[in-house]
Amino acid sequence: MRFGKRLRLLTSSDFDAVFAGKCSAADGVLIVYGIENSLGHARLGLVVSRKVGNAVRRNRWKRLLREAFRLAQHELPHRDYVVLPRPSQEPTLAAVSASLRSLATRIDRKLHRARGDGGAGGRGRR
Repeated sequence: MRFGKRLRLLTSSDFDAVFAGKCSAADGVLIVYGIENSLGHARLGLVVSRKVGNAVRRNRWKRLLREAFRLAQHELPHRDYVVLPRPSQEPTLAAVSASLRSLATRIDRKLHRARGDGGAGGRGRR
């Protein structure tokens, strides 16, 4: 399946809404922000700054992020995600894909906990 417009965050208000939700998860590869959506599918927005590197490196990150999302989109919870890469070594599709999946799952648990659904097996923070 292609990475069409229906799978992307397109407007600055879409990005602002995700950042305003203040629900994020991070690891050594990515930082992912997420909010609920009622569309029945996940959507992706990318923010790849110059801190990551020159234009060639930034474009490589974007290609890898889009491909990782495309491959995992049916497994991800139906949320809007904004993904920021951490400046690190040369990324691999396997590392980016694993990071995206685990961080999306963590965001899903956080959102369930915030709603009171008990997404962490009934255990809250102490």
